[in-house]
Amino acid sequence: MCITCGCSDDAEAKITNLENSEIEHNHHTHTLADGTVITHSHSQASQIHAKIHNTTISLEQNILAKNNLLAAQNRGWFKGRNILALNLMSSPGSGKTTLLTRIINDLKHQLSISVIEGDQETTNDAQKIKETGCKVVQINTGTGCHLDASMIERGLQQLNPPLNSVVMIENVGNLVCPALFDLGEQAKVVILSVTEGEDKPIKYPHIFRASEVMILTKIDLLPYVQFDVQRCIEYARQVNPQIQIFQVSATTGEGLANLYSWLTEKVAQSKIPESYFG
Repeated sequence: MCITCGCSDDAEAKITNLENSEIEHNHHTHTLADGTVITHSHSQASQIHAKIHNTTISLEQNILAKNNLLAAQNRGWFKGRNILALNLMSSPGSGKTTLLTRIINDLKHQLSISVIEGDQETTNDAQKIKETGCKVVQINTGTGCHLDASMIERGLQQLNPPLNSVVMIENVGNLVCPALFDLGEQAKVVILSVTEGEDKPIKYPHIFRASEVMILTKIDLLPYVQFDVQRCIEYARQVNPQIQIFQVSATTGEGLANLYSWLTEKVAQSKIPESYFG
């Protein structure tokens, strides 16, 4: 269990490659004090875990330090392949998947995009992504409430994204824990819909402070909901004065042109100059 947020560790995660329906089973190895090496899955008897883990408590600092090391390795992997990785975070129901499928369909002839899809259970959203023709790998976190760098490392092995491309990481729906875990992404993007409260940026400040971009979605519903857009923007900039904000509708396409300009510019910035190679 991850004491940072109380959820399970990355060994609980199940990774499904929708291209070939392969499922990575969750086995991990521990060395006991007497030198015995045990490899087991989480479906094995609980007494094995009791023997291995005993009452040892991992410190939050150590957990995050390990994650940050793996995240740095992921970041180097992305950079070496000219891959722009974006970490998409939001509460459940904000419209992440709908927006992502719209982006893929609109830009598929301009950008090479692949997706790592994070959910506690099911491959429902990954199936929607697959229908666009996009490469996608599903990570099911079980009781976990966020993706971490180790899960991304394993997911990338299955995804095998091409050089000079974009990897969209759709994190588990949660406005708390995903902000704490660096995945090796180039930028965090927080998505907020007008069907939520405009005070989300000050209720969950860390995720808005950690994000480079806020995307306000479902603006086509503004005539039908009570949502103060200007107040929401003021709250977001109160928490993070540098945050870029895009107001969009994945249904009507309103505002997407500005978002796409930012994305294509970000792709250009992530490329290694040819002069680097001599």
